[in-house]
Amino acid sequence: MTNSMERKNNLKTPETIISLIPIIISSGIAILLIIFYVIPQYVNSTKVNLELNELIKKKNELNDLKTQYKIINQKFDRLNNERTIIIETISGTTTLDTLLAKLGELGKKNSIEFDSIIPKKVINFVGNDSSKNKMKKNNLPNLNVDPLMVEGIKKYLIDFSFKTNFNNLLTFLRELEFQENIILLDDINLKLSNKNNSNNGNIDNSEGILNVKLRMIFYGKI
Repeated sequence: MTNSMERKNNLKTPETIISLIPIIISSGIAILLIIFYVIPQYVNSTKVNLELNELIKKKNELNDLKTQYKIINQKFDRLNNERTIIIETISGTTTLDTLLAKLGELGKKNSIEFDSIIPKKVINFVGNDSSKNKMKKNNLPNLNVDPLMVEGIKKYLIDFSFKTNFNNLLTFLRELEFQENIILLDDINLKLSNKNNSNNGNIDNSEGILNVKLRMIFYGKI
């Protein structure tokens, strides 16, 4: 009992208390360093690490987007080239004026006497959705859409009236097939000229003059 009391008295001596002061101060400084430096540094390091991971993720996503953009751009170029080929196949590279001049040359070559050339209508391409909405708005039936009408194409409807014989007519029509532009024929009407009604009424008589009326459909670029 006496020894225990002596130890307690020794702990309370000024020398003992003075020796504990550096330990207390050191512990306080360590705690302050942990609170005001180590913890903020750890938090900041964690934040920087998260931001770095996010940047790496975005960089990888950017690389993926660049690859996707390159693929999409290649597909777009291919489709654009295919579209150009389709347009040139349908409309050719000649203008309407040039085509009409060529028809005049073919007519002269085949002894065709043109009476009239009357433009009836020019039809521009309209997307399927726009066409359907327009037909619904006007209560029109769902008509078949011209498969040759694509974006970048317009259609000309022109009525021709001329005189020629049957053989020259056939030659003229054959030569139309070899033109650069697609040319369609519609509403063909053949009648013998009044001067040739005595030829048994046969329109395929090689010498008989025919009054020909027909509609030609041309396709050109917009």
